[in-house]
Amino acid sequence: MAADSSFDVVSKVDRQEVDNAINQAAKEISQRYDFKGTDASVAWSGERVVLVANSEERVAAVLDVLQTKLIRRGVSLKALDLGDVRASGKEHRQEATLKEGLSSEDAKKISKIIRDEGPKGVKPQITGDELRVSAKSRDDLQAVIALLKGADLEVALQFTNYR
Repeated sequence: MAADSSFDVVSKVDRQEVDNAINQAAKEISQRYDFKGTDASVAWSGERVVLVANSEERVAAVLDVLQTKLIRRGVSLKALDLGDVRASGKEHRQEATLKEGLSSEDAKKISKIIRDEGPKGVKPQITGDELRVSAKSRDDLQAVIALLKGADLEVALQFTNYR
């Protein structure tokens, strides 16, 4: 009898791609005419990305530039957890963190979707911050991947260790 096929559902972010996107956004912001004199910037601050400008509208424009660069580099915007815009003195700041790993609630939600809407005989199993999905048929696993790609979840999903 053949062994079960399986894959892992994970939520990870390529830090190098995010770093490249931040560097590209910072370069574009420093060169664009509409950002001249606004003290606009985007940079890492520890584990957070900090967006700074002299008004709320400029912070939103900086965020738009950053999001465009992230999309071009293949980083899902669902991995970006945005904070509120706060005013401090003459500058406005917004902090964003990167969400990595599946929370237990998200993993339970995904496994419920697989059990309810997926093919029969597919077994989801939560292990830490990832979800292992196994089945006898690789076609069933392909159907589960298509189902999860079509599902409207608030986390960025990647599918790894497909065997």
